[in-house]
Amino acid sequence: MNRFLPRILLAPAVITLFLWMIVPLVMTIYFSLIRYNLMQPDQTGFAGLSNYEFFITDPSFATAVINTLLLLGSAIIVTVVGGVALALLIDDPFPGRGVVRLLLISPFFVMPPVNALMWKHMMMNPIYGVLAQVWQFFGAEPVDWLTDLPLFSVIVMVAWQWLPFATLIFITALQSMSREQLEAARMDGASYLQQLRYLVLPHLGRSIAVVVMIEMIFLLGVFAEIYTSTAGGPGDASTNVAFLIFKQALLNFDAGVASAGALFAVVLANIAAVFLIRMVGKNLD
Repeated sequence: MNRFLPRILLAPAVITLFLWMIVPLVMTIYFSLIRYNLMQPDQTGFAGLSNYEFFITDPSFATAVINTLLLLGSAIIVTVVGGVALALLIDDPFPGRGVVRLLLISPFFVMPPVNALMWKHMMMNPIYGVLAQVWQFFGAEPVDWLTDLPLFSVIVMVAWQWLPFATLIFITALQSMSREQLEAARMDGASYLQQLRYLVLPHLGRSIAVVVMIEMIFLLGVFAEIYTSTAGGPGDASTNVAFLIFKQALLNFDAGVASAGALFAVVLANIAAVFLIRMVGKNLD
């Protein structure tokens, strides 16, 4: 009896967690296999794989997948490289380091819609935005970022918000690094770049893997920044998979096709997770 007591005590939590995950998944699979358009309530019944075919053959599908991968890869590269650089910059003690760290971390606590609105109106507005004023100061023509470079603009918004998260993780990792190794390397004549390559970056390997994994999980579902700033446009220029599912669900009122798209997103996330788990596992060995 004592052997099974821990399992019995854990059973309610495990069952609740299982139902919390499996019930939405089963409902999504069910809706993806039936005709369920809110604008056509008379058309019902089993649809087979037609919802999946409709979603995959959508003219916006290929663009949405490419935009998702570009957004994901670009934001991760910017946050990892920038996070390592900022962490190294503020790792050594200096007056006001605590205030600087607080200011660097604060953007991560800004809500995504607020972040998008701030960049849309305060920074990227072609008339009164900060960037427009800088361009005019140097005698250049202001750029209409959200119209001319919509996907790049979204990448900037997302990377700006996630950069503090990466910086915080890397700062924490650097604090656990052996200072004796760095001092020994300096005494042996190692340059700063050699220390960075052979000591600092290997030490940050696990932290980089964790940052990449966490960011990839969340960035696959970026929606608020796109909806608030560009609405997926112009055309499909900034539409990702999450926003395409939204268009099918709430703009076209087709819950069946949207459910098929949601399952595609789940498959895409699991494929990415397989590579990430392998990468993290190698860094943890």
